[in-house]
Amino acid sequence: MFNDIDIRACDIAVYLIESGGTVRSAAKRFGVSKSTVHKDVTERLPRINTALYAAVRAVLDRNKAERHIRGGLATMRKYKATARSPSP
Repeated sequence: MFNDIDIRACDIAVYLIESGGTVRSAAKRFGVSKSTVHKDVTERLPRINTALYAAVRAVLDRNKAERHIRGGLATMRKYKATARSPSP
């Protein structure tokens, strides 16, 4: 009944829920692109398993809300690292 892509979509959803990971981390873990992960969990998953989709949607929404914070922290780390580097 399910094909390999449907199974992958469910596996990615379970990974995201259990790890609280990002689309980027799921893409790396499963060896697919971020676009594929996003398509699997937002387009394929709702027709396969609505309960699983609702749970993964909550993780995606939380990650989206926190995205600006992670970006700001990465920028802060970048500039702190360059400030410590000796000047030429």
